[in-house]
Amino acid sequence: MTSLTDEQRRARLEALQSLIDLMRPAVQADGGDLVLVRADVEAGVVEVELQGACSSCAISSDTIQGGVTRILTDRLDWVTEVIGGVDEEADLEASMALGTGGYVPRYRKL
Repeated sequence: MTSLTDEQRRARLEALQSLIDLMRPAVQADGGDLVLVRADVEAGVVEVELQGACSSCAISSDTIQGGVTRILTDRLDWVTEVIGGVDEEADLEASMALGTGGYVPRYRKL
């Protein structure tokens, strides 16, 4: 593994955060949110968390796999793994009241 300069690390982190910020409004429209938990820009491992209404949404795993993972790996060639989860501390009733979720087609790898 090649070591990155501080400038390369910063550029990767900025590109990652910009892409997360680009995806957030779609998640927020359904009462949720998408946050970057951590990123190892040298190893290519990114951890994200769905919050708000996403905590009680049945398709949150599809959002991570079919949406977030696909977009991050397609647009950032250095991303090798996306670890995703939901806010486990969210109150189920409060989470459900935030939004209803929307249709997300299943992701099929070609």
